[in-house]
Parts: sequence; structure tokens; C-alpha cells
Amino acid sequence: MPASAHNAQLYNACITACHVCADACDHCAAAGLREPELPMLARCITLDMDCAALCRLCAGFMARDSEFSASLCRCCVEVCDACAATCAVHAHAHCQHCAEACRRCARACRQMST
Repeated sequence: MPASAHNAQLYNACITACHVCADACDHCAAAGLREPELPMLARCITLDMDCAALCRLCAGFMARDSEFSASLCRCCVEVCDACAATCAVHAHAHCQHCAEACRRCARACRQMST
């Protein structure tokens, strides 16, 4: 097995966490846009979109065994932590689910970035 394929397997848990997080963030953003208190959710929705995009980018870097994976994982931790903190403030089920997915992703990315 080529070294890059082996390394990609090592990243599997983090890649999966990134994809799950991105999906949860996309769902949260879309659901937030349908909530009656949309102005109160503006930062949450913005962070959802940023987090989803970054998680997918991070997963791609790891899948390609990029030399920049660890650096990108550190950035992903920062955005996931911010998104989790913002979503956790809101009582909506989609926000709570998103916050938990972000926390799991941040933990996985922290392990990959050390």
C-alpha cells in the first residue's frame, strides 16, 4: 500500500468527523433561515456556512495526505469551537445537534494537528 493511502486511512476518523460536522452545519444553516427569529441567528448561520466549508476543505486535505493537513486542522478547531459555542446558545434542536457535531470535529482535528 502506498504511504499516502496508508496515511489517508489514519485520517479516517477525522475525515468522517469533518463530513458529519459539515452536514450538520449545512442543516443548521438551512433550518436557521426558516426560523422566525432569523436576525438572532445571523451569526450562527454565518458560522455554520464557514464551518461547513472549512470542514470539507480539511477533509479533502487529509484525504490527499497534504503536508498542510495539520495546519488546516488547527484552523478547523478554531472555527468548530466558535460555531459550537454560538450554536449551543440557541435552544433549537438543529443548533444543539450542530454544536455537538462541531465539538466532536474539533476534538478529532485537535488530535490530527498535534
